[in-house]
Amino acid sequence: MKEDILEIEILDDGTIKVTTDQISPANHLSADQFLKFISEMAGGETTKTKNRHAHTHQHTHEQAKQGG
Repeated sequence: MKEDILEIEILDDGTIKVTTDQISPANHLSADQFLKFISEMAGGETTKTKNRHAHTHQHTHEQAKQGG
């Protein structure tokens, strides 16, 4: 069974970067709620980017920049 992994990184400018492969249907809602929670707690702007690679992995990047 494939693991659902969220890689969380805090960049030097305070941006929170979350990178994932495709999340399984069983965990998708929980992952979305978790990312929404991070965004609300950090404040600031949130962006989402999807990248597709030739071998069909998907990566989603959520970034929430802490408000000043």
